[in-house]
Amino acid sequence: MDAPSESTELALTAHGLGRAFEDRWAVRGVSLAVHRGEVVGLLGPNGAGKTTTVRMLTALIRPTEGTATVAGFDVHKDPESVRTRVGILTETPGLYEKLSATANLDFFGRLYGLPAEVRAERIERYLRLFSLWDRRDDLAATFSKGMKQKLAIARALLHDPSVVFLDEPTAALDPEAAFIVREAIETLRKAGRTIVLATHNLDEADRLCDRIAFIRGGLLRIDSPAALRGALGGHGLSVRLRDTASSEQLGAVRGLQGVRSAEMADGLLQVGAAEPETVAPDVVRALVASGADIVEVRAEQASLERVYFEIMGVTPGADSLEDRV
Repeated sequence: MDAPSESTELALTAHGLGRAFEDRWAVRGVSLAVHRGEVVGLLGPNGAGKTTTVRMLTALIRPTEGTATVAGFDVHKDPESVRTRVGILTETPGLYEKLSATANLDFFGRLYGLPAEVRAERIERYLRLFSLWDRRDDLAATFSKGMKQKLAIARALLHDPSVVFLDEPTAALDPEAAFIVREAIETLRKAGRTIVLATHNLDEADRLCDRIAFIRGGLLRIDSPAALRGALGGHGLSVRLRDTASSEQLGAVRGLQGVRSAEMADGLLQVGAAEPETVAPDVVRALVASGADIVEVRAEQASLERVYFEIMGVTPGADSLEDRV
């Protein structure tokens, strides 16, 4: 077995990672570095290559080209060491429904080779962490979908993995179950776990991730949600007035430097500006000077949805990928 070769500050790295199935590339050219304690989202539509990327990074399938390491171990040279250092959660929990929560975790703990006292301590720790301790003796079949996913996350953590991979953890769940699972992931995030979250859920990625990697046949871009929004520039300002803005007030705002437009829409004065926070004081002064009563001023940022379509280069409803990998 080779010794770890990467910096201890990095949980995983990938350089030019790609996988082809016969003559078709599922994903290609993925390069990234994930720091310890970071939550990185792989965001893209179905068929974009997220699951294939996760499988390569967890040494479940061999890359066609490129390299990757987890905890310093190479997926080519030492896949077994990689597999022992990752925890994986797929869309379906894959639990033994006729076993209790405790029995499920104990079974998998044995497969991980954990001593009895370690298994017992960790089973209790994670069942308490995810508010399942009071149901520890109940059969998994009696659990809700959200509870089953939480139990599956606990199973993925039993052997204290360096990185936890969550592949579409809330897909096919109803809103209540999805909320329960997101709260569980947030618990892991606050505890400083390193997580790679593959999802096509924009809100999920926005709430949970430190950085988001946009995947569509390859890595298109990776950055923090705030930086991604900022790169597109602000929409402008939304100003709520006591009364509808007069033509004089609209003209006063339109004449300001840095203001691109000013229109009334849905009861709000919408001010277009590349740097809304910079022009806000001038807009407020101009409106007050023209006799307007201001109730609220809010800077509008680009939505992550807008960022998604901009980076993917698609128009909603006009382009799609088949769920093929």
